[in-house]
Amino acid sequence: MRPNVRRGYDSLPGWGVATTVHRMSDADPIVDVIDRWHAHLRGELAGGLDELLHDDVVFFSPIVFTPQEGKAVTKLYLEAAGQALPGEGGGAIGAAGGEGDEPAERPAGAFRYTKKVLSGDTAVLEFETTVEGKYVNGVDIIRCDDAGKIVEFRVMIRPLQAVNTVHQQMARMLELLQQQGD
Repeated sequence: MRPNVRRGYDSLPGWGVATTVHRMSDADPIVDVIDRWHAHLRGELAGGLDELLHDDVVFFSPIVFTPQEGKAVTKLYLEAAGQALPGEGGGAIGAAGGEGDEPAERPAGAFRYTKKVLSGDTAVLEFETTVEGKYVNGVDIIRCDDAGKIVEFRVMIRPLQAVNTVHQQMARMLELLQQQGD
């Protein structure tokens, strides 16, 4: 299947931007991966992150400059995020139900995905939550292999106040989780 390509900003020097739009089908590997990701967040995936993550997965944190490589460190970051970003509605990420729940079913400020875009081996999941009274908006960009394992997990967060607050929360949670692991 040939993707549709649109050009934009062609009249501006140096702005020859091409946007590729892929048609998605249920056969795209990312569809099953994201279904299992949401099951994991609800605590319903046997094997949890070990089932989802490739051994050589790379995690890109909004806080740490260098990519974090490997299942163990990615798992640590994702578990810390689950504790640091539940939102002020309480509970861990996904505790109020999976993606697709109506906002009225969630406590105010709880972590929730608001949008998703899936194509081929890639998903972009937009989320929002509240941490220490600060609104947090971000995206998880997830790539998988043909075997249905996550090979790349990238997190981006905005606004700047949220980045600073999440940085502090994550530092505390990573330290706590590392102490528990020792």
